[in-house]
Amino acid sequence: MSTVTTNATTSQPTSTTSTNPRLSERSGRDGARRSGGITTAYLGLEMKRVTRDLVTMFFVAGLPAFFFLLFGASAGYSAEEAGNGNVAMYVMISMAAYGAVTATVGIGGMAAVERMQGWGRQLGLTPLRDGSYVAMKAIVALAIAIIPITLVYVLGLFTGSQGTLMVWLASAAILIAGAVMFSLYGLIFGLAFRSEAAVSAASGSLVVLGFLGNIFFPLSGWLLDVARFTPLYGYVQLARYPLTEGMVMDTEGNMSHEALWMPLANVAVWTVILAITATWLVRRSRGRQ
Repeated sequence: MSTVTTNATTSQPTSTTSTNPRLSERSGRDGARRSGGITTAYLGLEMKRVTRDLVTMFFVAGLPAFFFLLFGASAGYSAEEAGNGNVAMYVMISMAAYGAVTATVGIGGMAAVERMQGWGRQLGLTPLRDGSYVAMKAIVALAIAIIPITLVYVLGLFTGSQGTLMVWLASAAILIAGAVMFSLYGLIFGLAFRSEAAVSAASGSLVVLGFLGNIFFPLSGWLLDVARFTPLYGYVQLARYPLTEGMVMDTEGNMSHEALWMPLANVAVWTVILAITATWLVRRSRGRQ
């Protein structure tokens, strides 16, 4: 801590640096306490702000649940066997994945837009650090992603989705953990477009990636070959793995086996690509500011 004192001989103010360890320690504790308090308060504010937006919550949680009831629970083929469960379980995992990525993409996109619009400078006046801000956004994204997953899984439990306990637990855990990757996807759109339209563009592109990711209906032929290189395909295929053990059904009902390393490689490569792209865009935006 820097203090100003008066030299008794020269009567000139001189600047000295305090080395009082108690004052430094106390200042550090006070800063950490203030930062922690703001982090908790801001986290609660973010959760309330997102969950009170009923339109957003409908598309995040209500729409995947509706799709599951339409294409899974009420379909005539839902009770047919599919690996370690039934077809309803297969559709349930797919729709929960779509809801989870919709949530994380929206949170990531809004985080970037907020910082572009000057909110970052406002937060800079508080003890809240950039790392805490990013961690809070990640926590909020994960919390919101759990909502559609829980809702769709509860609906599946009461409407005939069947699978082993391992299928239920492992698929839910993969869905939650893997959804974090797509917060980077939303962040990239926010940084690239620098407007609120970025969130709509990111969410809209998820519909296209959902079809290419083999989420809404089975693909076949060259389209399935292309789908294997898209980001949602690896994420969903990995979440389905405890149920299907790698079996993939095409449009004609033909079954083929896919090794575990393929969806793992897909997720790993896309995570690296999205992380590098987001980092580059953050550095570019700082350079412009």
